[in-house]
Amino acid sequence: MFIGLLNQWPSIVNQEDVSVSIDWVPALNLAVSLRLDGLSLLFGLMVTGIGSLVLLYAGAYLKGDERLGRLWMLLLLFMAAMLGLVLADNLLTLFIFWELTSITSYLLIGFNSDQPESRASALQALLVTGGGGLVLLPGLLLLGAAGGSFEISTLLNNAEAVRQHSSYVPMLVLILVGAFTKSAQFPFHFWLPSAMAAPTPISAYLHSATMVKAGVYLIARLHPILSGTAEWFWMIDPIGTITMVLGAVLALRATDPAL
Repeated sequence: MFIGLLNQWPSIVNQEDVSVSIDWVPALNLAVSLRLDGLSLLFGLMVTGIGSLVLLYAGAYLKGDERLGRLWMLLLLFMAAMLGLVLADNLLTLFIFWELTSITSYLLIGFNSDQPESRASALQALLVTGGGGLVLLPGLLLLGAAGGSFEISTLLNNAEAVRQHSSYVPMLVLILVGAFTKSAQFPFHFWLPSAMAAPTPISAYLHSATMVKAGVYLIARLHPILSGTAEWFWMIDPIGTITMVLGAVLALRATDPAL
């Protein structure tokens, strides 16, 4: 998959987006739409490239362990969910893959299911990120209603109408809460350190490279539609600044119990 995406690089550089649409519920004008542009290509290469390296590392990390096959399967399922998320051109398609990443991450964080700490960390991560996804859904529905379409590529042309809509502020709050929970921004940062109870390949892939980037991707994808207002600035910048400072303070105070 990484090679396949890399082969699309020349087309994307020439601004030739690749899109696929499959009718899902024609009566409701819903479709499973996928689009490859510069942003989705960047994240797609990260998801598949780092994922491939992690799969190789996992093979050595759990060499001889009977659970290796299950780990590979869960990692591939998570990779597919993340890839679907970054390629989605339909808001509802994006939401489905968004929640699939929460479900697969729950299974991966709780991989050592015989350990109470792993089970508790997995449940905490699922409640926070899955709950954030449920908050995100009405925000995406409001966005689709305000812009007259659930297709992100269409909404890009209706950005001004979205920003002027009466539901702009509640939709923005709901969408940003969903993004903040997934990317472990303040005040939803507490689930991420606990999730490191998972085996090293899982933590390396989910929490350092991909899943927490889903929130970043969502904000980047919807930036041309929702940004440019005072509400956007005052909701994004303070949370980002607090998270950055808090992360630095917690890192300075952290100690390694193994030492």
